[in-house]
Amino acid sequence: MSKRSLLLLVAFPALLGASGCSSGAQFQGKTPPIQTTKRLDGSIDDHSLCDWKGKPDREASEVAGPGSVLPNVRRVYQVIGTGEDRHKVLICREIDTNFDGVKDVVRHYNEKGESISEEADANYDGRIDTWITFIKGRLAEVKLDTNFDGKPDEFKYYVNGKLTRITRDTNFDGKPDVWEIYRDGHLERMGVDVDGDEHVDRWDHDTEQRRRFEDAERKKDEEEAAKAAKKADAEKAASDKANEGADEEPKDPKAPAAKAPAETSKRKLPKPKAAHPPTPPVVP
Repeated sequence: MSKRSLLLLVAFPALLGASGCSSGAQFQGKTPPIQTTKRLDGSIDDHSLCDWKGKPDREASEVAGPGSVLPNVRRVYQVIGTGEDRHKVLICREIDTNFDGVKDVVRHYNEKGESISEEADANYDGRIDTWITFIKGRLAEVKLDTNFDGKPDEFKYYVNGKLTRITRDTNFDGKPDVWEIYRDGHLERMGVDVDGDEHVDRWDHDTEQRRRFEDAERKKDEEEAAKAAKKADAEKAASDKANEGADEEPKDPKAPAAKAPAETSKRKLPKPKAAHPPTPPVVP
């Protein structure tokens, strides 16, 4: 667990929710806030990360968010079109989350209003330590500088907004040595590089999670096999019925009925009686 006090994507929910800009940084308040400096013209350098000054096609507005007395939320708009078609599109939003006068979270948007990227100073030391990338407005990658040396050492990857894997550089030598694989948001297995060759030497598995996944996959395969067998039986029954109908000749209801064969009477004639031989005369 990171030492940062707030969880990913829920930092300062009231403030950021009201301003419409949620941060991916995990903020902590232990580091002393940096001191603001004044420019030669008397304005305060608030470390703005939105590119808007000196650009005639961009406009900026500032408001005070919840809990802040002075304006701490800045929105920058791109002016598009002319005349009646002229309109403004939000392209950047930045916030001073700890009210020290310095902007520590900035998010950029495209012309569709979809988030493109976000950067944040999570420990308020004046340096960016959190980088977030969005694809089609959905979270795709988060890079974190956990030791605050200016270089990311933890990388989180997302597919369709869901965490799929994490790589970590735990000894801060610039090379990953821990790989975590997630399924449905749960850690499935973790690989560790012991000898520093950037290859996994040992995989540690969550056996219970793996068993549940395999059971679910097996059940899914069985259901699909049962559906396929049922479909095959139905197709075979329909084919057999069609074949039986094809074997029978269709009958014409208007055709005359076939005549039954005429009955013949065959009388059995008596057998002729055998003629008796003449009786010989009796000799006296």
